[in-house]
Amino acid sequence: MGSIFIVVCITVALALIFDVINGFHDAANSIATIVSTRVLSPRFAVMWAAFFNFIAMFIFAPKVANTIAKIIKIDQADTAFIYVVLAGLLGAIIWDLITWWYGLPASSSHALLGGLVGAGLAYKGTSVINWEVVTKTAAFIPIAPLVGVVLGFFVMIGVIWLVHKWTPKKVDTTFRAGQLISAALYSISHGANDAQKTMGVIVAILVAGKIYTPDIELSMGNQTLWIIMACQVAMAAGTMMGGWKIVKTMGMKLTQLKPVHGFCAELAGSCSIFIATHLGIPISTTHTISGSIIGVGSVQNLAGVKWETAIRIVAAWVLTIPAAGIVSALVFWGIKALHCGF
Repeated sequence: MGSIFIVVCITVALALIFDVINGFHDAANSIATIVSTRVLSPRFAVMWAAFFNFIAMFIFAPKVANTIAKIIKIDQADTAFIYVVLAGLLGAIIWDLITWWYGLPASSSHALLGGLVGAGLAYKGTSVINWEVVTKTAAFIPIAPLVGVVLGFFVMIGVIWLVHKWTPKKVDTTFRAGQLISAALYSISHGANDAQKTMGVIVAILVAGKIYTPDIELSMGNQTLWIIMACQVAMAAGTMMGGWKIVKTMGMKLTQLKPVHGFCAELAGSCSIFIATHLGIPISTTHTISGSIIGVGSVQNLAGVKWETAIRIVAAWVLTIPAAGIVSALVFWGIKALHCGF
């Protein structure tokens, strides 16, 4: 039991590291528009986003976490499932770091999904995967950016109609202030949905390690409060670090943004993620804000969207689940080859 407990502790620590990586990888989602429109400096932008990432724990119930925890059907009698969760997590971390290095806003959520599925398949095939959860999440790969595009487009149309008689100076001044609110809302949605995914992984490893029973569900009660608190702190800390390469891609290479555009994109993105979080769906915040930015940028001029950059982003989306799955499978097979217990 001693060695198993150590592996569980290491996996929990890695999950929190993944949450930190998720924070700085996806910091671009929260702050790209507010930095590129020069409403806040990068330093103050990450502080603003980190604060609102953290307080999300007091607003949303952990429905997304409970969804993620059930991706793999864990048999507590089989200690190998501890290594399945560990390999899935490592695969997601490795893929996240690769895409961060190349400045691609790939989804940390789908990296985690692909990682867990890949490790599960490598161990026992399709029987250990909860395909209902996987299918529901995978369905939102095309839905999330499309919802972002549509909401971003119509929010932008509505705002243009509302302010069409305003002077350019009044529009700029008003929406520079408004972006503080929209960025806060988006950061709350990011903290609510993305931090919960790591909570789900921690629950899964604790179930595999026989520390919790399979019917455990996260809540603000004493038994699981530490998981919620630790993940929100890790997410906020990662956001404080900032992912500057991706900020540049999202906020400066995808389309040219002004404060009014940033406000509309963040408002549309946050609304989409709030709905998904309430429903317990682990939506990709990266996909959603990317779609929102494209939707906003396409209102006045389709040519204003830099489609070459957009295509690179979409390619990263398509590759994430299978690539993270392959990496996780390789990690699992590596652990299996080195572990005398298999």
